[in-house]
Amino acid sequence: MRSPIDLIPDFIPVLGYLDDLLIVPLGVMLAIRLIPVDLMAEYRGRAAGLERRPRSKAGLVIVLAVWAVASAALIGWFVW
Repeated sequence: MRSPIDLIPDFIPVLGYLDDLLIVPLGVMLAIRLIPVDLMAEYRGRAAGLERRPRSKAGLVIVLAVWAVASAALIGWFVW
């Protein structure tokens, strides 16, 4: 996919992705600076509150099991 702000095309080995490694973090930093301070404080407070929510280890095991079965099926399909 081509980006209008891609300084170096991605098909050039190594150098093509270096500009992406610079542009993306700079864009994120710019976006964070453009968010009003009071709004950022409000949403950081909400995020801190969400950290205290209960977590389900059983849910984690189920998701990992589904991924393992799907991966094994995909690998088996490719091998077959």
